[in-house]
Amino acid sequence: MKTLNERYDYGLDLFLLSIDEGIAGYRDDSLETVKRNKDQYSLPLLIVSYEQLYGWSMDSIVETVGRKNNCTFCGVFRRQALDRGALMLDLDHIVTGHNADDVAETILMNIFRGDLPRLGRCTDIATAGDGYTVRSKPFKYAYEKEIVMYAYFKRLDYFSTECTYSPNAYRGYAREFLKDLEAVRPSAILDIIHSGEAMRVAHDVQMPVAAQCERCGYISSNAVCKACTLLEGLERGVPKLGIARSAKADLQALPVVAKNRGASVQRVHFDKLWENAKRMREERIANADSWCNKPSCVCVDQNNTESSHACMQ
Repeated sequence: MKTLNERYDYGLDLFLLSIDEGIAGYRDDSLETVKRNKDQYSLPLLIVSYEQLYGWSMDSIVETVGRKNNCTFCGVFRRQALDRGALMLDLDHIVTGHNADDVAETILMNIFRGDLPRLGRCTDIATAGDGYTVRSKPFKYAYEKEIVMYAYFKRLDYFSTECTYSPNAYRGYAREFLKDLEAVRPSAILDIIHSGEAMRVAHDVQMPVAAQCERCGYISSNAVCKACTLLEGLERGVPKLGIARSAKADLQALPVVAKNRGASVQRVHFDKLWENAKRMREERIANADSWCNKPSCVCVDQNNTESSHACMQ
C-alpha cells in the first residue's frame, strides 16, 4: 500500500494497526516484526491489546477455558479490537491480509455451521464493518503460498509462525479438509470462493437485524453482543457462556463474582469512540490546506478553477 500510494499519488494517510492478543512465544515475536515494519516504511503504529481492552490476555483465557473453544474468544475479541483501534485513529478503511486460503476456509466453516448471515458476508471483498469504518481484503484471490513466495523473493521482513493454539481450532479441521481437496483438484480454493459468491439467501428467509449492544454499543443482532457475553462468562466463572447454550440457562442462578482483573476493566462505549473519531475528522479537515491544487482533485474543476468547498483528499 505504501508503494502504490507513493507511485500513483493516491494521497492516503497510512497507519499500521496491530492487535496484541497476549500469546507468549507467538504474538510477542510478531509484534517485533511489526515494530521493524514501522521503521522500515516510516508509518505510525498503534498496538491495541486484549489486556488493555478486556482485562484478559489469550493466555489467561486459555488457562480458564482450555484449548477446545479458545479460538472463539480470540476471533470475537479481535474483530471488535480492530474496530476500536480504527476509531482511535479515525480510520476510514481497514485493509487486512486475509488471503484466498483464509476466505475458502471461512466459507467451509460457515457452511458446516449453517451460519447463513456470515456466509453471505464472508465473500465480500469489502464490508461496512461497524458502520463507520470499511474493512476490505485485497488478497482475497491470492493464494497464501503466493504471498509467502513474493515476500521471500522480495526479501521483505515478515512473520509466518503459526499460532500456538491453532492446532486445536475448528478452522484447523477446515484447513486440512481444504488441503485434501486441493490435492485432488488444484483449483478447489478459488472454486469454493466463486461458489460462495454465487450463493444467495432466499427472500423468504428471515435474517438477523443488526442493532447495537446495550452494554458497549458495538454492532450486534442481539441485545448483548458476543464479546460482552463471553466476557461476562469469564468474569462469572462460566467460560462456556456464549458457546454452550446450556450455560445461559444457569447464568441467572450464579452470583456476580469477579474472579480476576478482567472485571475491573471499564471498556469505552462505542458511541463515545465514534464521537471522538468524528471530532478528530472535523479537526483534521478544518486544519488541512484549503486547496491541494492536484489536477485530479475535486477542488479543481475542468476550467482549473477552485471549487467552493475544502479539499477532502
